Amino acid sequence: MTNDEKRRVWDAYYAGSPERVPVTLATNNRVYMLDERFNTEGLTYEETFTDPEKMLLAQLHWQDVARSHYHRFCDQPTGLPQRWEVGVQFQNVYEQWFFGCPVQFREGQVPDTLPILNDDNRESVFDVDIERPLERDPYRRGIEFCERMTELAKHMDFRGRPVAVIPYVPQFSDGPMTCAMSLRGGDFLLDLVADDDYAQKLLAFVTRAAINRSRAALHHWGKKAEEVGLADDSIELLSTEMYVEKVLPHHRRFFDTLDPDRTLRKGMHLCGDVARHLPVIAEALGLKSFDTGFPIDFARVRKDLGPDVEILGGVEVGLLMAGTPEGVYERTREILTSGILDGKKFILREANNLPPKTPEDNLAAMYRAALDLGTYEK
Repeated sequence: MTNDEKRRVWDAYYAGSPERVPVTLATNNRVYMLDERFNTEGLTYEETFTDPEKMLLAQLHWQDVARSHYHRFCDQPTGLPQRWEVGVQFQNVYEQWFFGCPVQFREGQVPDTLPILNDDNRESVFDVDIERPLERDPYRRGIEFCERMTELAKHMDFRGRPVAVIPYVPQFSDGPMTCAMSLRGGDFLLDLVADDDYAQKLLAFVTRAAINRSRAALHHWGKKAEEVGLADDSIELLSTEMYVEKVLPHHRRFFDTLDPDRTLRKGMHLCGDVARHLPVIAEALGLKSFDTGFPIDFARVRKDLGPDVEILGGVEVGLLMAGTPEGVYERTREILTSGILDGKKFILREANNLPPKTPEDNLAAMYRAALDLGTYEK
């Protein structure tokens, strides 16, 4: 499909009158960094986390790979843009890094951290100054990188196109429970049962830190929030009753503080088997968009949430990586005929986050199924 045809697919979807299901692929710079076919320079994550010039190159190469390679199999634009627009990206370690978890760089992997709070030092986290978040890494570093990358971009082009650097305005959060478990490990699940006072104190603390960071970043760049996004994959481990009692209040505080008038676009990303939680979350938080991972029962999700809630999701990455084109096509068919299309508020994507080296034939099969089976009757 041409870029004009792809654009019309999205325009129709957002106008509320789609002719077919739009298809997207979520990538980040790992599809370049961890694929030796593209990363011929041997650029490492440790370099991108310490050198703004390396960060700039990684982000540019990622977008180039996405547009020249992966976007052939979805409704995102291909080919060279009029202008490259890139920003700072610290993967999914930013919140625990802020609280003191050292970043681990392992060969062939994205950066990660290890829990640092044990039974002897678990109170130490409350010594972290969350009132001035931009004075601590990674947010301090993100701003410094952004400023340096902007200077570098003024004097360069990439593949014959100018480069612009997007201000580093981290608004998203991986979620209070997920952050707490990154800091405390599996012991946090015991805290929720055996020492809920501590658990609630930690959840409130990391939630407040995320709110402060969002506000401080917006203020620093003189911007206003346009949307509010949250994840919290770890709630998959809880019953809905326990989620409502122990974690939902912190999710509500995050959204209500950053969007008190409930006028901004709000969405939530949740990997795992969380279908049982979604109706409660939608009603309690007023959310109209959910980005799902796997496993997920699309028939149940649409039935429980109704036709007016946007759902993003699709073929499991394990199948996309190791399956056959025939298997991917059949799985896409199952999803598209599950009832998820009711309301015309479904976006097909990989579930969840495209791995490096995903076979092209499998991506083509998912896209072909959407073209064949994702068309709405007029």
